[in-house]
Amino acid sequence: MFSRLREDIAAVQERDPAATSAASVLINYPGVQAICAHRFEHFLWNCGRRGIARFLSQCTRFFTGVEIHPAARFGRRVFIDHGMGVIVGETAVVGNDVTLFQGVTLGGTGKEQGKRHPNIEDGAIIGVGAAVLGNITVGARTKVGGGAVVVDNVPADCTVVGVPGHVVVQNGIRICPADPFRRELLPDPVEEQLLALTARVTELETHSLALPPGTSNAELARLSARLDTLEAELDALVAAQHIAQGASEKHRSQAGKNKGKMKKDKHKPKKNGSVACGHRGIPASQQTNLNGDGDARL
Repeated sequence: MFSRLREDIAAVQERDPAATSAASVLINYPGVQAICAHRFEHFLWNCGRRGIARFLSQCTRFFTGVEIHPAARFGRRVFIDHGMGVIVGETAVVGNDVTLFQGVTLGGTGKEQGKRHPNIEDGAIIGVGAAVLGNITVGARTKVGGGAVVVDNVPADCTVVGVPGHVVVQNGIRICPADPFRRELLPDPVEEQLLALTARVTELETHSLALPPGTSNAELARLSARLDTLEAELDALVAAQHIAQGASEKHRSQAGKNKGKMKKDKHKPKKNGSVACGHRGIPASQQTNLNGDGDARL
């Protein structure tokens, strides 16, 4: 236990220039105090004393501002800088030589059971206010920028920024976020919208500069009103076209129905005893002579 404590103090002195002595680190660094308390709480959790372990973790949270679940697993030489607001979930795993800044959250994404918190591999740095959510892995020596929200696995030796987090540097080489050959580097829709809005603003500014210097506000208002009128007229024409197309389709449909009805009525008997034949409307009693010489007069 004391060897671990000496390692923690040495890690703080190595990474923080403000750490002047071992005594100062032990007294004034809540991150070191929280990790020391967590080791004892984790021991109690593994021994089955989970109630007292949870209670002590809340006491540690009260005094240091760092909330670490007793079941979370920490490696060696972990440095929690400043510490306030750091939250580490139950199934999180933090490797060796990891640095967590204030406001970091290693949390879950819902009410799922089992492994639901991230794995932080050796040497990773999680920036101020970053959130790493879900059962994902942040690779070794990866840097997560401040305020980023990471919800997918991140390879080793990368730099992740943004919401949601995306890789911008890998193995020391800056990566274009729109690289079509990298599936994990799909374009950020928010970034695309911002770029489109910026281009539109630039275009409008260019057009405004192209206007004659003597153009007055009244002239600009007149042009704007004219443009609105033309847009209204165009909308009216489109609406009228849609109405005309609908009426035409309705007329063709009604004509088709009437034609079908006439074909059905062609061979239908009449109510007054006449039959539908070549001599329409002639009573059957007067059509007997037509079967002969066809010279009968009605």
